[in-house]
Amino acid sequence: MFPIRLLRQRRTLFAVACIAGLAAACATPRTAPADPADPAHAAGLDASMFPAIDAAIQGAIAGRKLPGAVFLLERDGDADVRTDVRTFTQAYGTLSYDDPTPVRRDTVFDAASLTKVLATAPAILMLAEQGKLDLDGRLVDVFPECANGGKEAITIRQLLTHSSGLPSGLPARPAWHGDAAGHLLACQAAVTNAPGTLFRYSDINYVLLGQVVQRVSGMPLDAFVRMRLYEPLGMRDTGYLPLRRGVARAVIAPTQKGAQAGTATAHTDLEPGQVLQGIVHDPTARRMEGVAGSAGVFTTAHDVARYARMVLRNGELDGVRVLTPESVRLLTTVQSPPGLALRGMGMDIGSPYAVRPRGTVYPVGSFGHTGFTGCVLWIDPGSRSFYVLLSNRVYPDDGSNVLALYTALGTLSARAAGATSALAAHTR
Repeated sequence: MFPIRLLRQRRTLFAVACIAGLAAACATPRTAPADPADPAHAAGLDASMFPAIDAAIQGAIAGRKLPGAVFLLERDGDADVRTDVRTFTQAYGTLSYDDPTPVRRDTVFDAASLTKVLATAPAILMLAEQGKLDLDGRLVDVFPECANGGKEAITIRQLLTHSSGLPSGLPARPAWHGDAAGHLLACQAAVTNAPGTLFRYSDINYVLLGQVVQRVSGMPLDAFVRMRLYEPLGMRDTGYLPLRRGVARAVIAPTQKGAQAGTATAHTDLEPGQVLQGIVHDPTARRMEGVAGSAGVFTTAHDVARYARMVLRNGELDGVRVLTPESVRLLTTVQSPPGLALRGMGMDIGSPYAVRPRGTVYPVGSFGHTGFTGCVLWIDPGSRSFYVLLSNRVYPDDGSNVLALYTALGTLSARAAGATSALAAHTR
């Protein structure tokens, strides 16, 4: 316990920070009013950082880097009481440059490659917990038809850590459609480097993993994660194929818009003017009818936050356990081969893709993932904090670059949460 004197000092400093933060916020207009119920100024978050977070996102919107976004930052410190969670969340901008509907905190976004850690990786770990899958077993033990092109030695671990040596993605031509066609192409892909010797981020790895879930569990991937993960965690707005699940199109942020002939983006498979709204943006997942291990999940910031809390609490949330502590360790600590980019069995820890969302303060040892549509989940076990950014920076095309925004938000989030760089990377 803190001495009374230190507690009083802490409260005084916090009050000063709150007053400064509120004064600065008055000078920084927000897209949506703050919710009085949010404990945004509770102990644990430095409220003076909030106006800078607002400004970073509003600046990106003003620069047409993205139409809108939802941001959520949370820290629970050392508190074990669930009601003592400290959260700042805000919605910004509009659904698109063509639709003036304001983004809301419950707006549904295409999470793109966040699917890899929100669905596929935990599903694989659940099957391993049940003894149905050996994480160091070979891919060809599940799919004998993939025993070609140097894939005979690839393990499930190598697929999870992007060290399989497979190419980065499936070809678009000749045209193909369906899960079976995607599986055939993935099984035909030849390795370019011996498994375990190279880090290459590859959608093929997770396409195959999603199909492993289906083969081993006997359930489609979307049904498996809905029943085993989203429903138990109360992630009511999360899942594949939102339109089929009854989610109203109007509450989903659109992504790509078909370009007119002769423009720079006319090579897409969309008709001119066609808008993807509730239909997955990722072309491979779209060819696979919206369900793939690499992409396809739609979600809200509220739901991603529930997932992050579960991870920080070693696989349990609100008395419901979905992963064992060992599975959480495998998901979030270094499991990649020695000498390669630091990856867990799902989460990014120290690959080149981690630099931007981690920012300049969160340590190596924090972990997370990004999504091509403009999404980030980053978690720091040291400060027990995380931030979520959901956006549709790919509207109307994928030409916008928001990497600088990732760095800014990662840095500001870490400062607001009191994170330090003292935590070293966890190893297996």
